Amino acid sequence: MRYFETIALLASLGCVQAATVVRGPKDPYFLLVGDSTTAPNGGWGDAFSDLAENGAEAENRGKSGSTTISWKTNGRWDDLLETVANVKADYEPVVTVQFGHNDQKSLTLDEYRANLLSIATDLKEAGATPILVTPLTRRNWVDNELQQDFKDWRGKVIAVAKEVGVKYLDLTLASTKYVKAIGEEDSQYYNLSEGDGTHLNEAGGIIFSRIVADLLLQKRSDFAGYLRANEALSDKIGAGRFATGDE
Repeated sequence: MRYFETIALLASLGCVQAATVVRGPKDPYFLLVGDSTTAPNGGWGDAFSDLAENGAEAENRGKSGSTTISWKTNGRWDDLLETVANVKADYEPVVTVQFGHNDQKSLTLDEYRANLLSIATDLKEAGATPILVTPLTRRNWVDNELQQDFKDWRGKVIAVAKEVGVKYLDLTLASTKYVKAIGEEDSQYYNLSEGDGTHLNEAGGIIFSRIVADLLLQKRSDFAGYLRANEALSDKIGAGRFATGDE
């Protein structure tokens, strides 16, 4: 089933999800790891965290400018593992991992793959549930064509997820489809500043966090009661129609 069709179906079922979905034994504790496209002031992470409800917790640990190497410095990695250790008795620590925008500038694809493999393996061994996320598309256009910068990087994320045996969210594919559907002019509505086709303003955070949440629900339907639904927004995104974030 294609992405837009699946999201539309999820939206149509939203009114009955809470009554039909059986929750897991533990509430999720979402820990969002990534670069500026996840981080506060430019990413989708804060808006995603705002969706957590009914006992779920969420922390946005995205760091602007970071790569799969640099994010782990300055105590961030140790702090993450400590949090996992502290909460796993009472929660399911779910760690989303989305990098690529800065790795693309400084690392080879093989280095990127090796770093993701290490991160996912170590998180799994620590008792967390790692979920790898392919990079958010940039909203850069040339001659009316959306530039697709992450094809090879997306492939590495998916390959690592399959190798480690963890789930992945194909945000590259989903965000690319949505941005192409709404077109160049409307896609610029989500820019953090004029001409910035990478980072997200508040509206962009709401839109793309909704995409992340709906992708996650495809993979983990037991999280439906933990992430606040927005049927109107999911329906618009699923249909490829421009959304302002006020839905």
